[in-house]
Amino acid sequence: MYKILVIDDDIAIQELLKRALQKQGYEVTVASNGEDGFQQAQNLQPALIICDWIMPILTGIEVCSRVKADSELSTTFFILLTSLGTVQDQVKGLDAGADDFISKPIEMSELTARVRAGLRLHQLSQDLQTQKQLLEAELAEAADYVRSLLPEPLMEPVKVESQFIPSRKLGGDCFDYYWLDENYLAVYLLDVAGHGLRAALPSVSVLNLLRSKAIPNIDYHQPSDVLRALNNTYQMTYQNDKYFTIWYGVYNRSENQLVYASAGHPPAVLILGNGQLSQVNKLKTPGMPIGMFPDVTYVDHSCVVEKFSSLYIFSDGVYEIPQPGGEIWGIDNFINLILEYHKYGYFHLDKILNYVRDLNCGNAFSDDFSLLKVIFG
Repeated sequence: MYKILVIDDDIAIQELLKRALQKQGYEVTVASNGEDGFQQAQNLQPALIICDWIMPILTGIEVCSRVKADSELSTTFFILLTSLGTVQDQVKGLDAGADDFISKPIEMSELTARVRAGLRLHQLSQDLQTQKQLLEAELAEAADYVRSLLPEPLMEPVKVESQFIPSRKLGGDCFDYYWLDENYLAVYLLDVAGHGLRAALPSVSVLNLLRSKAIPNIDYHQPSDVLRALNNTYQMTYQNDKYFTIWYGVYNRSENQLVYASAGHPPAVLILGNGQLSQVNKLKTPGMPIGMFPDVTYVDHSCVVEKFSSLYIFSDGVYEIPQPGGEIWGIDNFINLILEYHKYGYFHLDKILNYVRDLNCGNAFSDDFSLLKVIFG
């Protein structure tokens, strides 16, 4: 049985509407002013509200605005009862969130028809909200699953730590790091285009494939060879049009050398030295995203890694943070932030995460936040 709330300071109108709607099988509650009506709405959470426009304490417009601002009443259908018939009045009511109007004097057949239509829309809104909640629950479970696959921090002889905060819609970020043997450390981070399970599942597939070393005839110590094999395996034509970017590096600790290759991914940032004398190297190689085109050539670059250098690998969700005025925070500001923290020596990645969260005004990230920090020596 649908609950309907009638808010009107005219007792005769209250009784007329209550009797007519009860005959239709609805559970009807009445209130005599806007303040009491809003409190009743919060308690009852009715499917539909019929509210007079002109009332003491709170007008119908004010009640409507309060109802529409209450998340618990988001699916309640709101009908304004009014003798005001101008276009300007209707625009004012619609701006306040009113869903429909009934003019005075009330024509009962019109009333019941509009109530039936409003309740259909209310039920549709509730069904959509239920489906949205189910989808969000599934995405949260998927995010937990992705998080469970990610590696634990490494402590020695190379220190690796990470931060992974999935977006509300779940993106396609994934990363891993592990010793290929006692001398070579592989580390990579990938970002599948898009959001939702269609992005998360390919990223998990890549992680499992690389972790199991299931691709035959490739040298996992050579980043360009790994990217070439991934590009041959994950052509977007056969992967629901999904492609991904990736940064892949291999660190040789006996020679203090880092060999790396990238495929359309943001550059990793290598910071040499500490304090005011820190230097920044952006590590990136040419190469199209994985799966976008066949027969792409990927190349390796290398660099010597000094003791106590720090390497940051990240996805674009770390720095593509919307700012007031429609601008994006940007990668240069992100690198400057890292440098600023380096002036004070070692710091945990949660300092960067908290800073970016404040930039994002505490809102859920629109894309996955994935950040790795590798400290050598």
